[in-house]
Amino acid sequence: MFYHFLYPLNEYWSVLNVFQYITFRAAYATVTALLISFIFGDWVIRKLESLQIGETIRSEGPSHHQKKAGTPTMGGVLVLSAIVVPTLLWARLSSPYVQLALAGTVWMGIIGFLDDYLKVIKKRPKGMIGRVKLGGQVTYGLLLGLVLVIAPISPLPATSTSVPFLKHTLFDFGWLYIPLLILVVTGTSNAVNLSDGLDGLAIGLSALAFGGFAVLSYLSGNRIFAEYLNIHYLPGAGELTVYCASVVGASLGFLWFNAHPARIFMGDTGSLALGGALGTVAILVKKEFLLVVIGGMFVIEALSVMAQVAWFRWRKGERLFRMAPLHHHFELLGWSETQVVVRFWIVGILLLLLSMSTIKLQ
Repeated sequence: MFYHFLYPLNEYWSVLNVFQYITFRAAYATVTALLISFIFGDWVIRKLESLQIGETIRSEGPSHHQKKAGTPTMGGVLVLSAIVVPTLLWARLSSPYVQLALAGTVWMGIIGFLDDYLKVIKKRPKGMIGRVKLGGQVTYGLLLGLVLVIAPISPLPATSTSVPFLKHTLFDFGWLYIPLLILVVTGTSNAVNLSDGLDGLAIGLSALAFGGFAVLSYLSGNRIFAEYLNIHYLPGAGELTVYCASVVGASLGFLWFNAHPARIFMGDTGSLALGGALGTVAILVKKEFLLVVIGGMFVIEALSVMAQVAWFRWRKGERLFRMAPLHHHFELLGWSETQVVVRFWIVGILLLLLSMSTIKLQ
């Protein structure tokens, strides 16, 4: 919004030229997201408490988590607000990259909100029926795929993606591209949701992942940097930097209240939205393969659940981990909640650095 209203006035006031710079707008998007979180965080917590919108802790989880029962949940509305508002203020809204990223965030956020509403307000323990929730995620992936195939937003082949470590190399999925997109957005949204089981875990890892994609978006959208680093140039993709910066700011702002001991949980409203947005951004910048590394901790968490279920069925009741997702396994091994979260963050940082190294190692 600021770009569209203020930048055209630069001929009258040269200082407004700063609005043409993505780095300037990304920095202020981050600050705006943080301020929204800090200013409205306490109010949201008090409002949720007054409405008695508290978390119900499942009996299957670690017993010591029962003390968290009643903690305000559905805090994802704060996260979503701190993402959408700064993006609308600081991004170039005519960019299809920004439009699709926002659409994915809101779509998945609505699914998560309805799931939380059914669980917390309507007192349905399982919330939204699983196949209905999955249907909403699949529908979004299908629509995103159709949009990108019918009306491509980059000069690269619509059904292709870049390959880490191989410069100027594309892998074309052909007719499998849309199923891939469905897998990416549903898998990522559910993986972030599964990781949201300890105070600050998922939101901290989200800040790291979106920080990585902010860098990738900026480099991919800058012709000079793209040519120097031998990565594919995607005209206009740089605007995603502003969006990703908003997510980083929103995540860090929410972490202020979600750090142990958490005063608020984001619920499915936030986790599904962040996961869907992460998958969408990876798709838009043609980094679906690299998403597995940048979001590696989310992938590991999801795989631990799948492995636990498969092992339990194969071994007729025997467990592979003490409890899944993986963060609960380490809790039951004796790690404190803070130790698990910080150590998972550290691994997330290492994976982020590894993924960034692939930019030059090609």
